[in-house]
Amino acid sequence: MTIDIYPAQKSDAKLILDMIIELAIYEQAPDAVLATVADIEQGLFGPEACSEAFICTVNGEPAGYAVFFMSYSTWLGKNGIYLEDLYIAPKFRGAGAGKKLLRYIAQLACERRCGRLEWSVLDWNRPAIDFYLGIGAKPQGEWVRYRMEGDVLAGFAQEGAALRVE
Repeated sequence: MTIDIYPAQKSDAKLILDMIIELAIYEQAPDAVLATVADIEQGLFGPEACSEAFICTVNGEPAGYAVFFMSYSTWLGKNGIYLEDLYIAPKFRGAGAGKKLLRYIAQLACERRCGRLEWSVLDWNRPAIDFYLGIGAKPQGEWVRYRMEGDVLAGFAQEGAALRVE
């Protein structure tokens, strides 16, 4: 079995979106994906893109993807990588593709002198949790992730618009 990883290209946008939808179905949120192929092309490959994507293949067949972006730790004084998505299709799980893809991202983090590599996992996703624990990753239970999106984000931003200093 041959596992290869390559930087995603704009021509991979539909493939990435298809796998994002597969991931959303697995995560029990199939209706949450609003992205289109055009959104993926612009967000990952457009002139203002600040995220990166890699495709993983097994014997030449697309098996998964990873999307990440650079973060910054004020406490470490170093950049980091935040892994937004790591997805391997069910038929390829257990074959080493996920580990190889995550190791590849970890190697990029080391090459870039990052202080950490971080990601989130749903608390019910026991296979993923076991995988991450098995490679030495540690949960950060003391931190709770918060999110603003959609109308809440726009409303909050609008309330403070008059106070914005440029």
